[in-house]
Amino acid sequence: MTVKQKHSPRSSGVEDGKTLVQRIDLDTILVEEIGQFGWYQFRTLLLAVLMVIFAAWAASEYVFTTARISTRCLIPECEGEDAIDFSPPWILNAVPGSSSGSFDSCQRFANVSALTRPDTCPASLFDRQRVVECEEFVYQNTDTIVYDYGLACDEWRRTLIGSVRTFGTLLALPITGYVSDRWGRRAALTINAVNTAWLGTVRYFAGTYVGFLISEVAEATFGSGGFSCAYILLMELVGPKYRVAAGATMNTFFSIGQITMGLIAWAVPNWKSFTLALYIPQFVTISYFWIMSESIRWYMSKGRYDDAETVLKNVARVNKKELSEKSIHALKQSAEEEKVRQAAEQAERLKEPWLIVLVFRHKRILLRCLVSPVWWITNTFIYYGMSINSVNMSGNRYVNYIAVSAAEIPGYWTAVLLMGKIGRKPVLAGAFWVCAACQIGYIFMPEDFYAVSLTLYLIGKYSIAMVMTSVYVYTAELYPTRYRHSLFAFSSMMGRIGSIVAPLTPAFGAAVWEDLPFALFAGFALLSGILVLITPETLGTKLPDTMEEAEQIGKKQST
Repeated sequence: MTVKQKHSPRSSGVEDGKTLVQRIDLDTILVEEIGQFGWYQFRTLLLAVLMVIFAAWAASEYVFTTARISTRCLIPECEGEDAIDFSPPWILNAVPGSSSGSFDSCQRFANVSALTRPDTCPASLFDRQRVVECEEFVYQNTDTIVYDYGLACDEWRRTLIGSVRTFGTLLALPITGYVSDRWGRRAALTINAVNTAWLGTVRYFAGTYVGFLISEVAEATFGSGGFSCAYILLMELVGPKYRVAAGATMNTFFSIGQITMGLIAWAVPNWKSFTLALYIPQFVTISYFWIMSESIRWYMSKGRYDDAETVLKNVARVNKKELSEKSIHALKQSAEEEKVRQAAEQAERLKEPWLIVLVFRHKRILLRCLVSPVWWITNTFIYYGMSINSVNMSGNRYVNYIAVSAAEIPGYWTAVLLMGKIGRKPVLAGAFWVCAACQIGYIFMPEDFYAVSLTLYLIGKYSIAMVMTSVYVYTAELYPTRYRHSLFAFSSMMGRIGSIVAPLTPAFGAAVWEDLPFALFAGFALLSGILVLITPETLGTKLPDTMEEAEQIGKKQST
């Protein structure tokens, strides 16, 4: 006797004699039984966004702890080593400048006399035709490590800290991945969060530049994976309908974390006190190991079906839903079938050519592999570069940073709204070009137009936040399912180049041209927008499963 059954997109039947075993996955259970977004997911979201705020603090604190301090040369002819007046009445006699509030930070006029006149410090003591480098410095304040470690006018050593820290986040990827696969997402999240808390707190005691540098890279290497762990835990628990909104919410709270960090820095400007204010509260994340549930998918991948069942029943109970035993049994069987399928696929892959060979055989895929890393490098370079350079703009550095961080939030949600309406390419290319236009406008804007300059800067950051959301979705849709993770990871990994170079942009500006960072931002954004035009639109297309299907995107629309 033959048994026939109509299948939904989420499940399938397998005929076995007279019985039919329904194949079911976790998404089906979320949608049809325990709820896509109930109280349980909301509680997990709250825990995740707190973790995201802490991650934002840790990722960006160097913007303030290593910030520039206004300096000038110590003038021994006119003052002692304990000089307390940063801008004395005679300053323009000894230091090049245009006013008592605007003078050179790193140079002074050479002296022509061995005499000292601390009372008046007349211009006759100096040769105004010859400028020399400072031998000692006077600092306007002692708020950052620039004072503690003597980094006045040493922009390369100052900005190197941010680049080294970002390199540490690159090292964190394989470490966090190993811990996550071996001991679970929850364990990886807790370990990263606690490492961030204690390594960040220890930085308070760093007595040397090298010690500070080591603490930054150590914290990034062993603690910066917390965001990705929280993201995965949330995405695996939320139903398909709410995943895009949940992802945008995570990004939104990263920006909120940056905003709150700017407020804390404003209230506690000294870098040591600021460090304690940021990191001591993060010890609360120790409790996450007990109050946050482990990933259901991880439990199933390890064959721990009883633990997975416990979590599922707990989700159903909190959400006031019912979970049938039939669904639990079907989910277990589906998981076992998936393991067999993956093993067979892995064995088949061993017979296939290397992925790089397959890419070169499919020219359209090769083209995407060449251009998508450029989008990612541009995205991270501008996104982080604009945040870092905001504290060097005219005006209040804290207000500037807070405003620039806040501008990201509408950018994330605008991208979510527009991508489904007008397409991926118009959103991505348009955001790149608007950002480029803002950078060019900012370069040519007179310094007196502070409000207009800040507005252009904020629109630029809003645009690159749109790119941040769009590039994730668009890149994933360009590649086939079988190789999507590897090819997406390649683009993302290349993007780290931009985030590593971004902290050095203030040094580029100091060494070459003040507006060089913004010229670079504009050039990269303009180029990336053009490169978007040579890839196909993916809105309304079926996600490709094979290289051949991926090559057909843009040639024909299949829904």
